Amino acid sequence: MKKIAVVTVNYNTAKDTSAFLHSLKHLKTPEIDLLPIVVDNGSEEIYQLPDHLKLPSISLIRSETNTGFSGGYNIGIKEALKLLADYILIVNNDTQMDPDMIINLLKVLDSNPVIGVTTPKIYFAKGHEFHKDRYKPHELGNVLWYAGGSTDWDNVMSIHRGIDEVDQGQYDKTEEIDFASGCCMMFKREVLEKVGLLDDRYFLYYEDADLNERVKRAGYKIYYVPTAKLIHINAASTGGAGNVLHDYFLTRNKMLFGMTYAPARTKLALIRESLRLLRTGRPFQKLAIRDYYLRRFNKGTFFENKDKLS
Repeated sequence: MKKIAVVTVNYNTAKDTSAFLHSLKHLKTPEIDLLPIVVDNGSEEIYQLPDHLKLPSISLIRSETNTGFSGGYNIGIKEALKLLADYILIVNNDTQMDPDMIINLLKVLDSNPVIGVTTPKIYFAKGHEFHKDRYKPHELGNVLWYAGGSTDWDNVMSIHRGIDEVDQGQYDKTEEIDFASGCCMMFKREVLEKVGLLDDRYFLYYEDADLNERVKRAGYKIYYVPTAKLIHINAASTGGAGNVLHDYFLTRNKMLFGMTYAPARTKLALIRESLRLLRTGRPFQKLAIRDYYLRRFNKGTFFENKDKLS
């Protein structure tokens, strides 16, 4: 029987986590030993499993500090490896998996030794679309958040194909892609043993892009599986786009990722951009650039400056 660890991270979102765990009972996983692992990542109120979820199969691990997206998932992945999982699925806790999602991801992952990662088609949860007013009522709940991805090296950013489009079957081909979103990725155990875990230097943002690059450079392929479907409430843990947390971590980690992997001309453009931001950027963009050049990674100096600069 194949062992699949399902790793998710809770950070002050107990309701989402409990709903996610409750939804696992609807999954179709014949001949699969499912190992749910929840990392409570420094939540202000310690997460407790509801009585109906206190099952021997669910592992709950408490981190006393917030270790970020990368650190939280690494805690869970290490536990999955310790439990001898054959496959590791990392998935956001503010999601609901289609009953066939895991089986369909696994089927493609096992179809070729060179495929190291699979990722599903992801929808906005109904009512959580970015642009609700542009859709007809019957289209809500069928709007894509991710249908495969790529890396835009000119702008050093990951692109979600199909985002904000109504799903009409336009991305229904199982195929190799450049970028799998960290919202949901299934790995073969051997891949993580070979390339390593998420890079803790990122803390939040670009850590999935970094892992994608290491997977590809190790010779593995990443596949998008449209028959595997996931519903996602976007940005629940970080409180939505446009805040100082985004300013800091997106700015610093764009530099870290780009200066590690991008072509030479893009690296030159990043240096120029960083000098401009030091002069004219917003307070947390300036802080992010300083921390990048001073090699202050992981949390950097964000939290100690959050109240001073906000």
